[in-house]
Amino acid sequence: MFELTAPPDGFHDNPYPTYQWLREKAPVCQQQDGSFVISRYGDLDMIYRDTRRFLSDKKAVFGTKFGISSPLYEHHTTSLVFNDPPLHTRVRKVMVGALNPRALAQMEPGLITLVDRLLDEMDSESELIESFAGAIPIELIGNLLGIPHEAREPLRDWSLAILGALEPKLTQEQMDWGNRSVADFMVYLRDIIEDRRINPGNVETDVLTRLIQADDDGGLTEVELYQNCIFILNAGHETTTNLIGNTLALLDQDRVARAQLLAKPDLITTAVDEFLRLESPNQFGNRLTTEEMTLHGVTIPADSDLYLCIGAANRDPAQFDEPELVRLDRRPNKHLAFAGGAHTCVGLTLARMEGRIAIGRFLARYPNYSLTEGAKRGGRIRFRGFARLPAILN
Repeated sequence: MFELTAPPDGFHDNPYPTYQWLREKAPVCQQQDGSFVISRYGDLDMIYRDTRRFLSDKKAVFGTKFGISSPLYEHHTTSLVFNDPPLHTRVRKVMVGALNPRALAQMEPGLITLVDRLLDEMDSESELIESFAGAIPIELIGNLLGIPHEAREPLRDWSLAILGALEPKLTQEQMDWGNRSVADFMVYLRDIIEDRRINPGNVETDVLTRLIQADDDGGLTEVELYQNCIFILNAGHETTTNLIGNTLALLDQDRVARAQLLAKPDLITTAVDEFLRLESPNQFGNRLTTEEMTLHGVTIPADSDLYLCIGAANRDPAQFDEPELVRLDRRPNKHLAFAGGAHTCVGLTLARMEGRIAIGRFLARYPNYSLTEGAKRGGRIRFRGFARLPAILN
């Protein structure tokens, strides 16, 4: 049987044969710790929509994993993704208001300028994660919260440590790094938040100002304010970095798809969703059951932790025709890369815009790029991406 804490050899490089086995042979796969891996699209779609029987709250699970007095516990039980109403509703309302269509339209010219500058600065031999894929969201989310440019250097390492702590199995070193990163991040934010209280930004576009106002109005506590600032910086960075890096690696392998996109650049809008489906940046979500149930003949007790395998569901042939193939114009494409239901990713429009501009302009500038030896996956199960992606640009 498949165990998240001991995946088979080669899983990090190519998990999709394992996902196929799960869908076909063990769509509800019990783990040694009593949790379950769910892998079929229809089941994930149902679970995401049912907020009565399946909760996002992870206090019990994270209390056991991190310890209730740890910085990691406070962060991951306070941030948007692992909460249900009323906290989820309050924080989501603030974020949705800040990421309105007008605000996003105002961000696009600056994003184009940023992408073009990064492309100008790249050498003929470049490492694409640090110099491009990872640099874009750090700048964009930094701008969204008004983080000073000179203060952004530690953000990526903190993000990797804090989100890396969500892996099914951690070493003590990883646990310590995650706790230290949350604590350092809280200290880091203190001066920035206090300065913004005195000098508020444009309430229409400045997410941090909106979060502070929600705090001042009693909508958020001080802890919720700080932890959701960390969440925005981490989540917005990780998913977009992986989307861009995974796509450039995919198009290096699939030269036919690259040629199609170069011949028809307008396909980039639907292509981004296809890349999200095929190589989902976030491979797993979680839910907690509120009652006993039976799914595909397997009894799932109440209070069971479910691992929702987005990477498997997004290649489910019951939902997608020829799911292993790249179809740049695939419609409909109701993938679950942004989860679903009440917890659909609040930043999905921003992520799509980043992917569209970054990938489209990269291909226009370097249509014949090729990856070289030394590509390295991030080595994580929950988040699929690259730590290094060296390439020759031409």
